[in-house]
Amino acid sequence: MGIFERYLSIWVALSIFAGIVLGLSGPEVFQFIASLELFHVNLPVAILIWLMIFPMMVQVDFSSIKDVGKKPKGLALTLVVNWLLKPFSMAALGWLFFRVLFVDLVDPATATEYIAGMILLGVAPCTAMVFVWSHLTKGDANYTLVQVSVNDVIMIFAFAPLAGWLLGLTEVFVPWETLLLSVVLYVLLPLLAGVLVRRGLQKHSEASVTKFLSSIKPFSIVGLLATVVLLFGFQAETIIAQPLAIVLIAVPLLIQTYGIFFISYGAAKAIDLPHNIAAPACLIGTSNFFELAVAVAISLFGLNSGAALATVVGVLVEVPVMLSLVAFANRTKHWFRSR
Repeated sequence: MGIFERYLSIWVALSIFAGIVLGLSGPEVFQFIASLELFHVNLPVAILIWLMIFPMMVQVDFSSIKDVGKKPKGLALTLVVNWLLKPFSMAALGWLFFRVLFVDLVDPATATEYIAGMILLGVAPCTAMVFVWSHLTKGDANYTLVQVSVNDVIMIFAFAPLAGWLLGLTEVFVPWETLLLSVVLYVLLPLLAGVLVRRGLQKHSEASVTKFLSSIKPFSIVGLLATVVLLFGFQAETIIAQPLAIVLIAVPLLIQTYGIFFISYGAAKAIDLPHNIAAPACLIGTSNFFELAVAVAISLFGLNSGAALATVVGVLVEVPVMLSLVAFANRTKHWFRSR
């Protein structure tokens, strides 16, 4: 691993700190950036998210889908968790905490936006960071590629209907044209671009793909860190003025993340998956495609909305929590058969 992967939580923490400091010292700059919109899409955020997503999409090899039937149990576990469990458990936890347990601490309109942000996180299965979590647990890289490829195909068709339905249940008005535009902009187009670039490079050699990915990796890193700076800069005043809001949002997100992982991990043990498939499968099912969730929350509700804040807290929570789960998976490797 490079220095970025080794110290990921440190870089993200520094970016969060920088974003808050810059947001407080130069709010007018962030207000100007926030005004750069087209069709409810913030252009600077869209560019940065593309920088993050595109290199990961080039890694996705859809030809690997033909091997799905060879080891179906790990893939089945991931798909059940991602599409039949996590979206609904996230929506249920959001409702429980902000409609029942925290009802006296948050006004109803803000609570609705927090729930919406949580739902967008729950409906977006991880794509980008999956490869890092798999690598850290010595996972089967080819199998991880299959899981990501299948999830991305499903996400093209399932994200908008599922998100729209769950948001509707929370009495949120869903501008479908904006939701569909977000799916096209942040899922479909990066996937198509990644497929075309990968195929073009493969005509020369597989080494060309590896070389290209190495050359654009710094842009992905810059995209991630700059997006974190930007998002926390937008929310800096809210975070300082309402630190309790961060804690309130983080509580159900932590319960969701750890709960989903341990349910998945127990299921992986029960169906006798080898560790190099079980660990990545559970981590994929646990983590979120927060880049997509953030982008859609901003498009649907605005940069300074409670929904956007909830997805940003998702970024804050995810990295250290996922690293703790990676450590746990590595320590419990002996619970599973080796291959």
